[in-house]
Amino acid sequence: MEKSEISAKIKDILTQNLGIDAGMLTDEAELFGGDIGLDSIDSLEIIAGIDREFGVSMTGVGKEHFFNVASLTKYVEEHLN
Repeated sequence: MEKSEISAKIKDILTQNLGIDAGMLTDEAELFGGDIGLDSIDSLEIIAGIDREFGVSMTGVGKEHFFNVASLTKYVEEHLN
């Protein structure tokens, strides 16, 4: 699976499950800071969505992997079977 495809699917998870405006959701937008403003409950939705979509477990993964779509994409790419 290509990086762009992984990124697009992660963006779909974020827009569909968390109601984030797709126009705000760039690869570099900070998810939990000022750009998007997600909270710890939202991170659980991200974990569940990535597990469902890719079969990649993110339970207990460090917060640096949740910084933005690019970091989530990199993590999934590295852990995809």
